[in-house]
Amino acid sequence: MSAVEIRKVETSKDLRAFIEVHYDLYEGNEYDVPNLYSDDMNTLSKDKNAAFDFCEADYFIAYKDGKPVGRVAAIINNKANEKWGRKSVRFGWIDFIDDLEVSRSLMKAVEDFGRSRGMTEVIGPLGFTDFDPEGMLTDGFDQLGTIATVYNYPYYPRHMEQLGGFVKDNDYMEFKIFVPDEMPEKHSKIAKMVQERYNLRIKKLAMKDVFEKGYGEKIFALINQTFKDLYGYSELSQRQIHQYINMYLKMADLELITVVEDASEGNRLVGAAITIPSLSRALQKCRRGRLFPFGWWHLLRALKFHKTEGVDLLLIGVLPEYRKKGVTALIFYDLIPRYQKYGFKWGESQVEMETNESVQSQWQYFETINHKRRRCYKKEL
Repeated sequence: MSAVEIRKVETSKDLRAFIEVHYDLYEGNEYDVPNLYSDDMNTLSKDKNAAFDFCEADYFIAYKDGKPVGRVAAIINNKANEKWGRKSVRFGWIDFIDDLEVSRSLMKAVEDFGRSRGMTEVIGPLGFTDFDPEGMLTDGFDQLGTIATVYNYPYYPRHMEQLGGFVKDNDYMEFKIFVPDEMPEKHSKIAKMVQERYNLRIKKLAMKDVFEKGYGEKIFALINQTFKDLYGYSELSQRQIHQYINMYLKMADLELITVVEDASEGNRLVGAAITIPSLSRALQKCRRGRLFPFGWWHLLRALKFHKTEGVDLLLIGVLPEYRKKGVTALIFYDLIPRYQKYGFKWGESQVEMETNESVQSQWQYFETINHKRRRCYKKEL
């Protein structure tokens, strides 16, 4: 049996090889949704990702018989560690063949990276921030992935159990929410009531609002306030906010983005939802994550012509003091008719902490299926 060799990513050529590992391992898989190569390159490049203002990371590739058989990123988010009072090294972008020697060698590289920097625990899978994929799929292996999550084979969590020392740190749930043929009556009543009682108003944005009138920054400032108490969250910096405005909003169909303002508080932004047509099938048609020669066309058909049956609910945020005032109902009171017009049949909720009952309760007026679960693991060093 040949030994596993772990090599640290040192050059741009190494980084390209690191990214290619996933494409090699999942090529042709019917459930995996590969990232765009350019997106991964931007996220993992230390001179491009604003998260490196407060993060440090190394990447490792496992080789066996001279061939790449796995990869992992070791990440320290210093801002999150300071906020939560932890000394955590994160692991993310983890892939490996079904060989326990490979997964063990990769995790040892992460542990060694963490120990050398004074960390006392390993947690993950996590990225640099909450805007990177979180959790390892533990249920729902026969379900199509999304742009915001990562698919993995069923043997991944089995390896985590066999490696020893890894325990549950946090579990996530994902829901498939079916778009109703008609607006739920209860939903409609709540939406109309909160507009009258609390003077809340739906606002639809134009590109000028997003990029010239400051609504892009307002939305992500709201997300900072909304997500601040969630597992492992670190507040977005101004540089990150500008990065995400360009990433999420530049190509967005603004019909599928809704914000709610409190007219009695000087049009204060109190809720927002960023939703996009599902890009899952389109990304599967981008050969190894490339836009050319034909990948761009499949993405354009989904984004602009809505040639897809699903919609991804990427970000939904409501200020804590407004969560019991029906803001989410008001958001979907606006969005449901637009989903119906575009022919969307379902939405994907993205990851929700299993303990976050207030978030899960927002789907109570819809037909839903809890079709996926994910886990973040922890190991003491």
